Amino acid sequence: MKKVLIPVVAALLASTAVAGEQTEPAAVSAQAEQNLLIGLASDNVGLQESAAYMLGEMSSDRAVIPLMRMLRSERASARIVAALALCRIGDARGVYAVKRASSFDDDAQVRQRCAWFYEKYVEPGSFAFMTKAPEVPGQLASR
Repeated sequence: MKKVLIPVVAALLASTAVAGEQTEPAAVSAQAEQNLLIGLASDNVGLQESAAYMLGEMSSDRAVIPLMRMLRSERASARIVAALALCRIGDARGVYAVKRASSFDDDAQVRQRCAWFYEKYVEPGSFAFMTKAPEVPGQLASR
């Protein structure tokens, strides 16, 4: 088993090194974006949410529509990650969807996170978070 595995690993490393020397950084970035978009369409929850996060970090304009679809997911965690990614990208369509979710999502935690992301990344001062010291630790000021 080890005799077969060593040449296979060596061949993979050699092909990666050769391919790495010939590709441009823009091509690598475009390929990474394409792979993350494929991951966003996956049924694997962890892969989908990780891909959404990374697309937000990359500010991928191509991910706006799939992320808006993810913002309507059944899972609250997926909606939160999609909202973060959309606010990081900053596209007007996605930002508007996050702002609407901050008011109308069924889950209170999702509404709060959407409002916080909108406040932090899009329009500071739009939501009145912690405007004065809360009387009870962890309590947020009302809008």
